[in-house]
Amino acid sequence: MHTEWQFPPSYNVAPTQDVPVVRVNRAGERSGGRLRWGLIPFWAKGVQPKYSTINATVERLTDGATWRGPWRRGQRCIIPALGFYEWQVLPDGNNKQPFYITLNDQEVFGFAGLWDSSIRGDGIAVESCTIVTMPANDLMKEIHNVKHRMPAILSNEDREAWLSGTLEEAFQTIKPYPDTHMLATPVSKRVNTPKNDDAQLIAPAAIA
Repeated sequence: MHTEWQFPPSYNVAPTQDVPVVRVNRAGERSGGRLRWGLIPFWAKGVQPKYSTINATVERLTDGATWRGPWRRGQRCIIPALGFYEWQVLPDGNNKQPFYITLNDQEVFGFAGLWDSSIRGDGIAVESCTIVTMPANDLMKEIHNVKHRMPAILSNEDREAWLSGTLEEAFQTIKPYPDTHMLATPVSKRVNTPKNDDAQLIAPAAIA
């Protein structure tokens, strides 16, 4: 039986907030839920590490201390989105311009992610997630023009393998999304303030 999955929209998701995820439950069925963005490893006793865990680099996915546990246990998830923001350093080297990135072949797409569960001192389980990142494609190199990174976006055909495939099959789904299917729109710098969360954030804006 399928029921409609409802959650409040957000135009400016920030780390530590709950985000929607799709994962496979113990019965082998897909299930939806909301997890904290910023992975807290099972061994951390429910406490956020002193380093950022919102992104898991593909280069350390299989052996990084924070990522190898959920990776080996098959705790993979898909984090759905309509778009995401990236910042471009402008030619003066001081100012930055945000861009809103969407796809022209998937209205709703999914980031490859990992999830984990960690037990706090009071016995409450904290479930959290992270987004896998990888070297940028040509378009994203122009925008994310310092570190040249991008999130791992799954094609429609690769979603099942990421969620339910073997480790080898899942790893093969992590590849640069074709830049011909990605659209970058300059938007307002208001997105830099997490409390701003409205539809005007994704409206086209002149590059400042």
